[in-house]
Amino acid sequence: MKIGITCYPSMGGSGIIATELGIMLAERGHDIHFITSNIPFRIRKPLPNITFHQVEVNQYAVFQYAPYDITLSTKIAEVINEYDLDILHMHYAVPHAVCGILAKQMSGKDIKIMTTLHGTDITVLGYDHTLKNAIKFGIEGSDLVTSVSQSLAKQTQDIINTNKPIVPIYNFVREQEFPTKRDNQLKSAYGIADHEKVIIHVSNFRAVKRIDTIIETFTKIHAQLPSKLLLLGDGPELMDMKQKAKSLGVEDHVLFLGKQDWVSEFYQMSDLVLLLSEKESFGLTLLEAMKSGVVPIGSNAGGIKEVIKHDETGFIVDVGDSDTASEYALQLLTDQNLYNKMQTAMLADIDARFASNLITDQYESYYKKMLEGNHE
Repeated sequence: MKIGITCYPSMGGSGIIATELGIMLAERGHDIHFITSNIPFRIRKPLPNITFHQVEVNQYAVFQYAPYDITLSTKIAEVINEYDLDILHMHYAVPHAVCGILAKQMSGKDIKIMTTLHGTDITVLGYDHTLKNAIKFGIEGSDLVTSVSQSLAKQTQDIINTNKPIVPIYNFVREQEFPTKRDNQLKSAYGIADHEKVIIHVSNFRAVKRIDTIIETFTKIHAQLPSKLLLLGDGPELMDMKQKAKSLGVEDHVLFLGKQDWVSEFYQMSDLVLLLSEKESFGLTLLEAMKSGVVPIGSNAGGIKEVIKHDETGFIVDVGDSDTASEYALQLLTDQNLYNKMQTAMLADIDARFASNLITDQYESYYKKMLEGNHE
């Protein structure tokens, strides 16, 4: 198949999944065409069967703002015609699905369009009445729509008020990128003693991630156990969270490490991962950490409770409940038998439900259904 993929090429979860899926499909012999503003950051070397088409937005005096959507649509149409694409896979309803629909009309070709919803396009933009109709148009104009969790599929149908079937297909991680091993040498390089436990959180430091709850949870853990908290990422909450750590007296034990392109090495020196968001469509960083062997504690928000099986592969707590989160953490960090049991179950569950080949098979199957005219 000849497949065009449009996504945000940044480090966000949607861009990572779109890129990794494209790489997997290319390895299976499909022709993959990324149509984006920049080369997706996960593409680090030339790969057979992958072509990158850059969308360059020019500034025109007639426009107050650069016409990205029109330029993207025009570029997609150009690629459809030049390479005779079979399928467009658009990641995000707005603007990408809408641009894909416009590009299809421009090209005059009966190309099939799959749209994958990743969360922000629904959980943030979906509440904006000025965009709701555009999102609904993008969803209902697609041949097939997928979402990264069952929770997001239901939320989309509730918010957008659409009867369009939405197929949940979970995210995945490339197994070789997240090996299950310990790295005490890196731990030492960051000044962390061998006997100290390491808790990790990775995000974009927005309020919705509830990093305040994570620091509160860590403070209660640290009071009982020598430990360090690694916070990877950057964003609008960064300075407030530094002040939070200082006010709780743990600033010397919380390491703010900024954005990191490759987080795998940090997972390899971690014992516990926390994702206590108030909204989360899936939680890709959670899956990355778990594949690396790090046992999770997550909130009961959105897709997190689909990734973690409570009391089997990790623990789930209510949003904002740092007391229960710290109690579960101390159980795991002081009982090696419990930790090993949960880690073994967690790794087996990831292989059973989130394996890269399994998820790629699902996407590939739905591509074939679309080409056969079956849109369900």
